[in-house]
Amino acid sequence: MFAATSRYYNIPTAEFKTADGKNIVYVRRRFVPPPESLALLVEHTVVESDRLDIISARYSDDPEQFWRICDGNGAIRPEELIETVGRRLRITLPEGVPEPPNA
Repeated sequence: MFAATSRYYNIPTAEFKTADGKNIVYVRRRFVPPPESLALLVEHTVVESDRLDIISARYSDDPEQFWRICDGNGAIRPEELIETVGRRLRITLPEGVPEPPNA
């Protein structure tokens, strides 16, 4: 249903039947993993001109993977990650991908 790069990839779907018999398919809730459970690749220090899509492109070659940075830092609002110059962001691997050996 979703691309392999989507945060919703592998999330199961469910169905709801309305009173008039119509089936509505929806994606079940996604539970965000605890940031400390994600393998750390590197830390990024926020500078004045940073944008989350550019940071994501730099570390994952995909600007739409910003949600991985959100997960790795426990962010509810993506923009909060770049509001403070000097903040150190955890750039992590996706959930379920172990830390590389000798990291």
